[in-house]
Amino acid sequence: MASLIKSTRALCGLMLILVLCMVTSLVSAKDMLNVTVTYLTTQEEQQVPLSLLDLVIEDNGRMGARLAIADNKTTGSFLGHEYILEEVVFEQSDDINEQVKALVADGRQLFIADLKKDDLTAVADAAPDALIFNVRAQDDILRNELCRRNTFHITPSRSMRTDGLAQYLSWKRWTNVVLVTGRHAADNDFAASFKRSATRYQLKIVQEKPWTSEPGARRTDSGHHSLQQEVPSFTQFKKHDVVVVADETDEFGEYLPYRMASPRLVAGTQGLVPTHWHRSQEQWGATQIQRRFQKLANRVMSERDYAAWAATRVIGEGVSLTSSNQAAELRSLILSDKFKLAGFKGVPLTFRDWNGQLRQPMLVVGPRMLVTVSPQQGFLHQRSELDTLGYDKPESACDKF
Repeated sequence: MASLIKSTRALCGLMLILVLCMVTSLVSAKDMLNVTVTYLTTQEEQQVPLSLLDLVIEDNGRMGARLAIADNKTTGSFLGHEYILEEVVFEQSDDINEQVKALVADGRQLFIADLKKDDLTAVADAAPDALIFNVRAQDDILRNELCRRNTFHITPSRSMRTDGLAQYLSWKRWTNVVLVTGRHAADNDFAASFKRSATRYQLKIVQEKPWTSEPGARRTDSGHHSLQQEVPSFTQFKKHDVVVVADETDEFGEYLPYRMASPRLVAGTQGLVPTHWHRSQEQWGATQIQRRFQKLANRVMSERDYAAWAATRVIGEGVSLTSSNQAAELRSLILSDKFKLAGFKGVPLTFRDWNGQLRQPMLVVGPRMLVTVSPQQGFLHQRSELDTLGYDKPESACDKF
């Protein structure tokens, strides 16, 4: 009897394999639906990390898109969908507007934009009927006054990040904050965003101070001695719970922990950091994507890699549900209640229909470990707790979406 059961199981398995082969054969015989995803980025000088432990990332962002194309192909092979990733790297001297117009004239409709603010708006204006996924620019103005109907934002805005951090500081009742801001425009943008979040979540900024020192020769024999003298002098702050650092260019923030005049937490762009992806993330099945990415790229997955992966998967999910590669149909689908993206963050990810921003939790992390996930418990919203992060619909200045 046992041998008969085994034989029956083997026969069923063989029949299943034959059916799958027949389905694959039928799909290949049909006209395939070709889906070309065009990845746009610029040739730029690599930023050298502050710490020797952090290596310069090669192909930042693009490797995430390559992984997602492979994921899309797995499903697409059964549905008759063929995915092609086209990578376009602009030189600094290129006229991006004209180059994108040429791509559109050649039939391109689906773009992943690994670009900064001005280049992103140039692409959006050059391709008004296309579908563009922003995987890099954090600027809130792109989700408000400069929003575009054809542009969806995968990467979170600065306000989503700083709201995620501010919620946790409020939840912990670490309400008295010192804000230290670097010398670059991006640092000022982060500081302005945090001030908004501090007001929103009832944190008190007791003191603001700019970091004006030029980056020094930290790798000389006396580098740590200089910092050991300079940082305690600089950090003679008023009574506070937390020092929030606005240092997006990674020039000085890492110098503050363990050297300050008072033993206080450092948070912001260094220390306790709000982010949408981190190498320590392993919950909700994230370990499997971390391992698959590591195998493909031989390095850890960065924020831009994750955003590019998610953008490419949004396209893949949209094509699977609509059997279309047309931008207009995909746009309608991803703004509908039918669309949800599994993003290894514990909840389905959806888009805000007033500005095209992807709703998602913020991971609040230390250098080597996930600390918490925002929205924090108790921060409620009539529609989605995820909309407590960033500009909500009544606050939005986007009137073109």
